[in-house]
Amino acid sequence: MTGPVVVGLDGSAASVTAAWWAAREAVSIRLPVLQVHSWTSQPLNVPIPQEALSKQRYGDQVLHGMESELLHRHPDLSLTTELVSAPASQALVDLSDSAALLVLGSRGHGSVATFLLRSISLHVLGLTQRPAVTVRAHDPAVEGGWGHPAAAARDEIVVGVQEPGPASDPLLEFAFATAQSRAARVRAVRALPPSSLGTLPGEGLEADQRTRLTAALAPWREKFPAVAVAAHVATGPAAQALLSAFVRACLTVVGRGRHPSHLTWKFGPVAHAALHHVPCPVTVVPHD
Repeated sequence: MTGPVVVGLDGSAASVTAAWWAAREAVSIRLPVLQVHSWTSQPLNVPIPQEALSKQRYGDQVLHGMESELLHRHPDLSLTTELVSAPASQALVDLSDSAALLVLGSRGHGSVATFLLRSISLHVLGLTQRPAVTVRAHDPAVEGGWGHPAAAARDEIVVGVQEPGPASDPLLEFAFATAQSRAARVRAVRALPPSSLGTLPGEGLEADQRTRLTAALAPWREKFPAVAVAAHVATGPAAQALLSAFVRACLTVVGRGRHPSHLTWKFGPVAHAALHHVPCPVTVVPHD
């Protein structure tokens, strides 16, 4: 990957957790971080007058305060900040064009409408052409660092493989590269719809699909020989299969069609379920 790790920062707890995650990830993959704050898109509860100058001063405080904290945590981190006047969603999508990774905070479990800055994160996730990560506010594995017991129990990159083939390659590449940087294992999850059981006996179909999944993983095993891999095939809805596999996940990787709908928040059921319910950071990877 090339380009910076771009993280949106508005001073909320969700964006702070996202910035911590972005900094650690950037250090592990040896990339710089770009922190972005839109002074025209601040949270409604910012306790300052609404004059433009006051908003800009608040934005500078947010950026420089987090800059000091991250550089204290990671002295070797290359970090820049940018205070922008464009709406947050527009600024983040534009900056993501030259980014390796985009990082956004989310408020926690529940409705997708609770994402940081409400619809902003969903708009960005639906439009960016780069992998975008959402990080839960107060995630103990993020706040406590990778040496924290909560983080130590998470040693897998879980990736949903809707159909083995070229469309899944961007997701697998991201999952394997991330696993290599963290010395983690990849768990590739393939779901079989119950309706498919009519073609072969259940065990025979699962074995056939596991063979196909293993074949799809073979080039990535060869490219990343140090990464351990588990092929996980389950019968049932894809979202359910993914949610049942994230027990040890430090990151979950799902896909989104590269050409967005005009309804940019309309994700597929797997991405939708992950964004709703998976407690670890979730990466949405655009693909053809």
